[in-house]
Amino acid sequence: MSDAQGFRKTGKPVAKQNTDSAVDFAAMEPREQLKTMLQAHMADRPFSELFDVTFDSHGASLIGHMLLDTCEEQGYSVDDFDAVGALTAAAVPMVCSMMQAAASRGEDLNGFVMDFVYPAIKGPSIAGKRVLLLDAWLSQKSYVQTSSLVTLRNGNELSLDFGIIEAQGAQVVAVASLIGGVDMTDPTIRVVDPVKGTESELPFIEVFHESELH
Repeated sequence: MSDAQGFRKTGKPVAKQNTDSAVDFAAMEPREQLKTMLQAHMADRPFSELFDVTFDSHGASLIGHMLLDTCEEQGYSVDDFDAVGALTAAAVPMVCSMMQAAASRGEDLNGFVMDFVYPAIKGPSIAGKRVLLLDAWLSQKSYVQTSSLVTLRNGNELSLDFGIIEAQGAQVVAVASLIGGVDMTDPTIRVVDPVKGTESELPFIEVFHESELH
């Protein structure tokens, strides 16, 4: 197939200016690169949805791999969950990053979005699947999203309507966040279902604690 019939070739990227700071950044480990990007974005911001980093081409790649690596360090390899779901709009690009990172490792990982307005999920079916729920910055400063309070409180409770997941016939294995905002000696979250009033505990996985980034 000729170029005219196939996909257009991508042009050669324009070389970035070779400054000392760029060289220093390139020499950093991936975790330190991501930490540097987050620190620069978060300066003087009490809270952010982190879109400047999560939609950055390099930042997105770092986030996907760091989330997979951190989950594995906490005992959850990509074989332990079948799909990752965005709790908020801020987590949507991160879900895509995890899917692409998993694909680069030869692993299949689906994604979905929690819809709290019309209680459902958007994405491939999660019936009978094990799922990981994801947010960008999960802390006491997080936003309130309609029927589900996506926020951590002092007692490390997460108020979340699990009826959406249960109605799909899926099982939540853990909650993960790029940034976590409540100090924990035991990395678990007490999940309160505001509809049923029931409580359960889930492992909480955070790549960074916000105190690391200020």
